[in-house]
Amino acid sequence: MPEELIPENPEQETEENEAEKVKQRKNGLYPGVSDELAANMKSGWADTELHDLQPIAQAEHTAARRAALSARFPGERLVIPAGNLKTRSNDTEYAFRASTEYAYLTGDQTQDGVLVLEPTGERGHEASVYLLPRSNRENGEFWLDGQGELWVGRRNSLAEAEQLLGIPAKDVRELPAALTEATGPVRAVRGHDAAIETALTDKVTAERDEELRVHLSEARLVKDAFEIAELQKACDATARGFEDVVKSLDKAEATSERFIEGTFFLRARIEGNDIGYGSICAAGPHATTLHWVRNDGAVRAGELLLLDAGVETNDLYTADVTRTLPINGTFSPLQRKIYDAVYEAQEAGIAAVKPGADFRDFHDASQRVLAEKLVEWGLLGDLSVEKVLELGLQRRWTLHGTGHMLGMDVHDCAAARTEAYVNGTLEPGVCLTVEPGLYFQADDLTVPEEYRGIGVRIEDDILVTEDGNRNLSAALPRQADEVEAWMAQLKG
Repeated sequence: MPEELIPENPEQETEENEAEKVKQRKNGLYPGVSDELAANMKSGWADTELHDLQPIAQAEHTAARRAALSARFPGERLVIPAGNLKTRSNDTEYAFRASTEYAYLTGDQTQDGVLVLEPTGERGHEASVYLLPRSNRENGEFWLDGQGELWVGRRNSLAEAEQLLGIPAKDVRELPAALTEATGPVRAVRGHDAAIETALTDKVTAERDEELRVHLSEARLVKDAFEIAELQKACDATARGFEDVVKSLDKAEATSERFIEGTFFLRARIEGNDIGYGSICAAGPHATTLHWVRNDGAVRAGELLLLDAGVETNDLYTADVTRTLPINGTFSPLQRKIYDAVYEAQEAGIAAVKPGADFRDFHDASQRVLAEKLVEWGLLGDLSVEKVLELGLQRRWTLHGTGHMLGMDVHDCAAARTEAYVNGTLEPGVCLTVEPGLYFQADDLTVPEEYRGIGVRIEDDILVTEDGNRNLSAALPRQADEVEAWMAQLKG
């Protein structure tokens, strides 16, 4: 990975470019830039401006989302930043991922971008997206700065961004000063851009900003047609990623869980933007750790692999799917008994997902089945199922809730009000996961020894439809016999 060149020779600064000079890297190999080189680099470049661009696929949908937001907060200035690069180590950064709120309202994924809705009266807003223009060629930014065009790639010009996004585009470097001078009520999404928040310090309140964040979270509870198509795309790619893993299990046995992690990640990068969350590649007793993302353990025949992973599409919608697979291709009798119990619980949960149902219904249905199995197996003494559920005793082995909203965030709509989410009612367009599990810890002395170290979870992404539901991840088999047949076919 090359180091950036030394930017400017301080002795060559002029009043005109002093404010825009490119900072010099300490310990660079070049002492400066000669006048001749600076002049040479300014000229001899072809015009690469793109014309007659077509709007991005979701432009129509983002416009409708902005209109709904405008109607909710009439007469108020709304500021939604994309966020900035975050340092990983010294002068290297994490891959940038735009804030969900910004991407949802613009379709743009540009670092440092900011969407501003300016009120045009008591009703309505004029939207502008503030972006960095293309790299400056006059001061050498395009070839000297670490974020210049020749280092990290070309940015769209403001004119190009307008055509793609369908929103007037302006220079984001002018925005902090404009916001500092702005008057009237303002709301902003916090936590993504410190410079924007500083400019708004005396104009916003935590309570008002939280109302904006909550509204944008609840707006995503019901997905539009574009979002549903993206979620289906994510699930289809994820299914192919699971197939890749099954085909490579022999290599994972020769190495570790990291081979599984890397195999799935390759599919995510080929067909999407990234993984939607850290992949859980939990073999053997690691399957009893809910968020096992170290992925550094052994993969052994005769044990189970709990793989919880999802592809994030290029438009930032993620799948969230779990399958528990016998590493050698065949469940042992005890593994199958536990697996079948979780499968039965998931079937009951999926059946409860339908328009008009309470959000909690699918959780309650799944938990009841698991409680029945635990009582049947003698793990809860002589307690009745009703008493177990009343006291929540099944949670020693079921641990987590049975599902959550899904969308641009793997745990989507997380800021929504409780009455709109977990105490809400399902309607067409809602997408959620159904993911019951049973986890018998390796050190749990309350269960027979043969149960210890077995963890099973089955998770699918379920869309509420007009007449029931649709399993977006149905391409992956769930029933035990089907899982074994599928694995045998893939392994050849």
